[in-house]
Amino acid sequence: MKTALITGITGQDGSYLAEFLLDKGYEVHGVVRRTSSLNTWRIDHILPDISLYYGDMTDTSSIASIIKDVYPDEIYNLAAQSQVRTSFICPDSTGDITGLGVTRILESARTIVPHAKIYQASSSEMFGSSSPPQNERTPFNPKSPYACAKLYAHHMVNVYRESYGMYACCGIMFNHESPRRGLDFVTRKITNAIAHIATGHDGKLKLGNLMAVRDWGYAPEYVECMWKMLQQDQPKDYVIGTGEPHTVQEFLDYAFEYAGLNPKKYVETDSTLFRPNEVNVLVADASKAKEEIGWTPKIKFKKLVEIMVDVDIARVKRNN
Repeated sequence: MKTALITGITGQDGSYLAEFLLDKGYEVHGVVRRTSSLNTWRIDHILPDISLYYGDMTDTSSIASIIKDVYPDEIYNLAAQSQVRTSFICPDSTGDITGLGVTRILESARTIVPHAKIYQASSSEMFGSSSPPQNERTPFNPKSPYACAKLYAHHMVNVYRESYGMYACCGIMFNHESPRRGLDFVTRKITNAIAHIATGHDGKLKLGNLMAVRDWGYAPEYVECMWKMLQQDQPKDYVIGTGEPHTVQEFLDYAFEYAGLNPKKYVETDSTLFRPNEVNVLVADASKAKEEIGWTPKIKFKKLVEIMVDVDIARVKRNN
């Protein structure tokens, strides 16, 4: 039985990855932050099957202590301050958690479990304004503190891989969504608002840049790629995405159409929700992943939207 350690296990990707690894027969351990109200709703159904540890990505001693206790075969780092807009408000903490936190994991693993395979969640935001479609050879051009922190972490993984021969790799993930996405992300913000409107609640949906183009996939398929990356003979970095560009406006329009609603009655543009430095187009060229690890997305744009709308409407009805 292999042992896996997942940071960010209570997030969207962490919860799906924990389920996936349990199905593969892994012993699964997760790192959570100590807060006044522990947010475990995404993993409540599997809590009896996993072990949780309190840790902090800004505290080297806590990270090292957990790695020593778990002694994992595989480490998946999914922890981050993951809101791009928030990173402009809190650039220091974003850099400390999302950037330096990865160095703490790498150094702890190097000294305690040098045999462990490490996956780092890199981001398409690192490409910034580089021309699409973006692949592993596309120049990085970050446009936010979040993207800069992710890029620092991405390069540190490569430094440790080349300097110490560690099995460490990065998945450059393009946007991936699900009903477990946080409510502060635009896709879930849209489907959650639709669910409330469709069940008789009044209200306005305020959004920022509707013309931003993104490549949206289905999160459970992306966590499988994370695992596949650690099963290769040699550690390599991969771009993961569907290759299909869609604007936020398209997501909005189709979600409302699917629910039988007119967005013009409920949606307002709020300039305060725009980023200080917008990234206009992110679209993946995942041909390397397709050829080498068999990456072929099954859930495409419309099906993804339908899944999210259906689950949110069912949730709101259930809670009414």
